[in-house]
This record gives sequence, C-alpha cells and structure tokens, in this order.
Amino acid sequence: MAIAYDDFARVDVRVGTVRRAEPYPEARKPSIKLWIDFGPEVGEKRSAAQLTRHYNPGLLIGRQVAAVVNFAPRQIGRFLSEVLVLGFPDAEGEVVLVGPDRVVPDGGRLF
Repeated sequence: MAIAYDDFARVDVRVGTVRRAEPYPEARKPSIKLWIDFGPEVGEKRSAAQLTRHYNPGLLIGRQVAAVVNFAPRQIGRFLSEVLVLGFPDAEGEVVLVGPDRVVPDGGRLF
C-alpha cells in the first residue's frame, strides 16, 4: 500500500542519546527502561523497550538511537513510555536497534 509523502512527514522520527537505562523485569515482557536526550527542542523522553536479548542497560548509555517522538504516551506497567524506539527484528524476531553510524546532533529529524 502506497502512502503520500505528507503521511510519512507526520511521523516525527528523531535521534537521541541514551542518558540512563535500567532493567525493567516487572514488565509483562522483560524490557529496559530508557531515558533519551533528544536535544533542546524535544528534551529528554522515556521509553520501555524489549531489548534484553541483545542489549544490557550499561552498554546502552551513550548510544544514539532513533525513535518516534510524536506518538501518544503509553503506560507500560508502572512506567510511562513517551517515545517508540525503533529497531528491526533479527532472524529470531529479537529487536536490533536503529541508529546513525556516526555521531549526529541529538534531536536531528529523519528525512
């Protein structure tokens, strides 16, 4: 199904740097809580992501990730997830994060 460019442009995908990460084992599916800095325009946002197969919280700190920043927040257990971190499934269906291959300014928008 084809979409118009205007449909794509409504999805606000930004790059941010993970500033804090913690395990979230109480989630229905084991996840990691992330606090991501998207620069001065968007600020710091939180996300709960099912990344436990390939990532541990300590190694995520300082990593740049791509996320949709204009979805409505979603309650994940007791944690309010404000952005959707993006990834692709590996051969087993586990999430592999999307991010730039070089450091870019936080808050940069995908185009």
